[in-house]
Amino acid sequence: MRLLDWARTHDRNLTALRRAGRAAIVMPLGLYVGTHVIDNQWTGLFAAFGGFAMLLLADFTGPMPQRLHAQAALGVAGIALVCVGTLTSAHPWLAAVGMLGVGLPILFAGVVSSILASATPALLLAYILPACLPASASAIPERIAGWGLAALLSIAAVAFLWPTPTSDPLREPASRSMRLMADRVRKEVAFAIGAPDAPTREQRDAAVETSDAAVAQLRQTFLASPYRPTGLNTADRTVVRLVDELEWLAQVERHGRPARTVGQHPLSPPVVAVKLATADVLEGASRDLHDPGGGTRDLEARVDALGAAVGTLDDHVATALPGRFTGVGGDVRDLTLTALDPTFRAQELAFGATQVAANVALTSAAWRRSWSDRVLGRQPEGVPTRRAAAVERGSAHLRLSSVWLHNSVRGAIALAFAVFVADTSGVQHSFWIVLGTLSVLRSNALSTGQNALRSLLGTAAGFVIGGALVYLIGDHESAFWALLPIAVLVAGFLPAAISFAAGQAAFTVVVMILFNLFQPADWKVGLVRIEDVALGGAVSLLVGLLFWPRGAGAELRRAIAGAYGDSIHYLDSAVAYGMARCAPGTDGANGTTSRNGHALAAAASSRRLDDAYRTYLTERGAKPSSLANVTSLVNGVVGVRLVGDAVVDLWQRDGMVTSAERLAARRYIDEASHRLVGWYDALARGLVGEQALPDPLDGASAAQDIATALRDDLTSDDVGCLNTAARMLWTYDYLDAIRRYQRALVEPAREAGRVATQRDARPLGWLR
Repeated sequence: MRLLDWARTHDRNLTALRRAGRAAIVMPLGLYVGTHVIDNQWTGLFAAFGGFAMLLLADFTGPMPQRLHAQAALGVAGIALVCVGTLTSAHPWLAAVGMLGVGLPILFAGVVSSILASATPALLLAYILPACLPASASAIPERIAGWGLAALLSIAAVAFLWPTPTSDPLREPASRSMRLMADRVRKEVAFAIGAPDAPTREQRDAAVETSDAAVAQLRQTFLASPYRPTGLNTADRTVVRLVDELEWLAQVERHGRPARTVGQHPLSPPVVAVKLATADVLEGASRDLHDPGGGTRDLEARVDALGAAVGTLDDHVATALPGRFTGVGGDVRDLTLTALDPTFRAQELAFGATQVAANVALTSAAWRRSWSDRVLGRQPEGVPTRRAAAVERGSAHLRLSSVWLHNSVRGAIALAFAVFVADTSGVQHSFWIVLGTLSVLRSNALSTGQNALRSLLGTAAGFVIGGALVYLIGDHESAFWALLPIAVLVAGFLPAAISFAAGQAAFTVVVMILFNLFQPADWKVGLVRIEDVALGGAVSLLVGLLFWPRGAGAELRRAIAGAYGDSIHYLDSAVAYGMARCAPGTDGANGTTSRNGHALAAAASSRRLDDAYRTYLTERGAKPSSLANVTSLVNGVVGVRLVGDAVVDLWQRDGMVTSAERLAARRYIDEASHRLVGWYDALARGLVGEQALPDPLDGASAAQDIATALRDDLTSDDVGCLNTAARMLWTYDYLDAIRRYQRALVEPAREAGRVATQRDARPLGWLR
């Protein structure tokens, strides 16, 4: 029991132990069936390594049918790669070209789906193993028989040997975040209006802290893996959108909106109604996400109620404006702002909750599809097909600024070079050169060298242990068979529980046992493995020095810069769309194409940033920048992009009206938008060291000037004019919120800029 408790503390949910236990049964079984039942050593070897690839190098999540489908697809793809690898194995140059040809698409395809990403090492091994064991086409049947045997055994193992409980890494944390956020909104409203059952200040603060912690945990779960935890499954694609939306809602709640005038504005009944309806929507979305198969009729009713509350708020804004209750011109500035201030945050919350509910509804619709719709790939309305989603994700990374593309190209070249070295070196069991390259390749030259050193140290320790075992056991084959499952179990568990080097040591012991069963030799096989791993590490280090050696830190800064640039230009196009709609005789249609193009570019940049950030988090070694500061920069991108969505939604809800010219107010808003574009463009250039980082924009607000310019509309009897004027002020509010957030970005950006400058100034700084 103490051992099991220790394992749980080092291996969350015993995931590594579960996988290692299956492999400990399947690998020896595949080897035994191949060598003793089928009586073919090569079938046994491919069955053993196929089991290793499909159970230790790949790990699929989701419902059991989905896992079994992925496991079967991996087996079929592996058989095809075994055939290709065998056909190219006769000529070293052909095997290397083949490695480049299959390696690049396999490595790059991981960006499309977490399922493909988790299968990448297993698919690469399916080509590496036959390509580094030269043979003619006549060897294909015995090789695919071994790999096929491993595929069948692995499917059975996943289904029946300690099955992994069905879990969704994002769905439950997202559901909990919504539920706690709804409770927070209710408590804040009750406290603000002094309701009879109002919580104490301590209870309200506790609800705020609990809600913030839940959203932070959701973000941490989202970033816990080296790739986005979403596949091409429809429900996966919709759930993953919730992470950004809930993060933005938390920011809205956390920062709020400071009053422009002295004193606090009381919450009017329409504002209270919108906030409470928002809480109802979040609560309903939480319930439906927890049980996505139950239908969304109640959630739809709650969304309709929120829409009605927002409509009432719009009417309230119109009747509360000065011209509606004074009947005279007067100075409209202070009264207008007093009427509009309390409504802005309610509008923000309502927009965010509506977006969240829409994604939950799509998730539920995906879960409730019929079996035939799932098989035929029919999607709920509003969800792109799997093919369209794959093309969209892949095309976002077909740019030189993509860290994923960098790593894919570098990895494919390194593996192709390693295959060529393996086939021309003449060393025994030369495919370990390629396995050594695969195991130590990382995102920069420095950490690659560190991992190569760990690999060699671990291999040396494993050689000492394995050599002692081989010497003591001698030629007792039964003892090797008895030790093999134990060695596989330990080798599969140690990397997750202790360290990479410990896993290398244990795996070296497995190799020595395996090859003494396959081709009885002696302890010298360990020396051969050390030589092979050293060559593989050298190849990986060399390629890492030659291709994009600046590391994940430098690439992350470039990704942040690109994401801010694309996101702020999307926000600017959204503002331009709104301003076009509030001019007489226009409907904003001319700017729709441009706005959509900027929206796609911003979404693509966000995906590239997400992958660059994950690479940065998983890269070994000390981080030169504070992780909290880096996270602040990354999260800031989400706010800019979603504010663009909010502005578009704001103006799509507004009907066209005939009204007086609003050129003066538009100039203030356009100027504010253009100033933001200039500031964020300067921030992007500063992050990559092209110029000094800008100071935050001054805090002077143009809201009162805009209100004065809109005097005629704000004192009009035309409700359409009043609503359009209010939306112009709210548009400026969104821009002003982004301006205020600049102060939270300046210090993290300056730290990143200092790191970039110091790196370039140091000798060999380009290696980092």
